[in-house]
Amino acid sequence: CMPELPEVETVRAGLERLLGTDAVIDHVQLLRADLRAPIPPQIIPRLRLAKILGVRRRAKYLLFDTSGGILLSHLGMTGTWRLAPTGEERLHDHCYLHLRDGRRLAFRDPRRFGLLDLIEPGSESTHPRLAELGPEPLDAATFTVEYLRACCRGRRQAIKPVIMDQQIVVGVGNIYAQEALFRAGIRPTRAAGRLTKNAAATLIQHIRNVLQEAIVAGGSTISDFRQAGGDGGYFQHNFQVYDRTGQPCHVCGTTLSGAVIGGRGTTWCRLCQA
Repeated sequence: CMPELPEVETVRAGLERLLGTDAVIDHVQLLRADLRAPIPPQIIPRLRLAKILGVRRRAKYLLFDTSGGILLSHLGMTGTWRLAPTGEERLHDHCYLHLRDGRRLAFRDPRRFGLLDLIEPGSESTHPRLAELGPEPLDAATFTVEYLRACCRGRRQAIKPVIMDQQIVVGVGNIYAQEALFRAGIRPTRAAGRLTKNAAATLIQHIRNVLQEAIVAGGSTISDFRQAGGDGGYFQHNFQVYDRTGQPCHVCGTTLSGAVIGGRGTTWCRLCQA
């Protein structure tokens, strides 16, 4: 289960707390040359003695703003960042950021689906991994009812894979798409082109609610996800439909239905969702 927007935002906030405002990278230690893609070797000289100015999130990417450039990180399925003092090395640690104050930040990724890349400041909008991303779901100015309806207009495709399309809206993965659709009372198989204005407004509100609640809960830990401090998330205790096919609906008691939609397992209530 790949970390989604709430998990990545939780890691971002945790890193921000761990690093504080005066962290400086003494040097970077790469323990392998690639993950899902090659790691640019210029990360080592460019980030040497670079001050960390902040940690941002764009979609499911972490962006470390530094005085030497922007370090882009994607967690993949099993990636984690943690403080790793000498003697606490772990198998599958792939990168260490040695800080000037003696601390060491480790990136670990057993399945190696994550990414590390370097971006020139100010070029995020044209970087190949970021250029075609849709708006942030929590941005009320860009992810609007009018925008969503325009994206859905004329589409026969089911609504669930539409809201999971990162070029339409970022960060709404399989877990939170199912939970938002349940709360909105919209069946995930409904054709996107049949989404009314009221339904679009309701869906957007519940997407935001679910994501914000999950962020407060520290994300969802299904298997591997860990916050920057090592804790798991807790939103999985609030699931209404995700991974509950064949179980009773918490609202009406109806046995929950399940199918593969857009290549992903999906659960819904045929009574609560029309």
